[in-house]
Amino acid sequence: QVQLVESGGGLVQAGGSLRLSCVASGRLISTYAMGWFRQAPGKEREFVAAISRSGGSTYYADSAKGRFTISRDYAKNTVSLQMNNLKPEDTAVYYCAVGRPLYDFGLDNKYDYWGQGTQVTVSS
Repeated sequence: QVQLVESGGGLVQAGGSLRLSCVASGRLISTYAMGWFRQAPGKEREFVAAISRSGGSTYYADSAKGRFTISRDYAKNTVSLQMNNLKPEDTAVYYCAVGRPLYDFGLDNKYDYWGQGTQVTVSS
């Protein structure tokens, strides 16, 4: 069993930055890939970014490329998402997830455990 707790959400103006963090507790965290998804009101949950269990590969949605950076800290069992140049369309609840996908890192059914989410609101 893995527990995930996100933090770092909040209200920011367009063009601003936020850093989301997710602390994972449980066994063998380092054997999991870690990812971020988001869900805006009235929309389906969508992939944002993921990092492989080795940390050597990262994956981004087109909407996140060039603005967001995912990273992980094995000593602290955390995954972070640095979000720069935020836009109102980034407004959503952001969820951390862990899983063992061999491919298709952007599919939410590849992830086994999910956090409760943290709200990000970007004002125009």
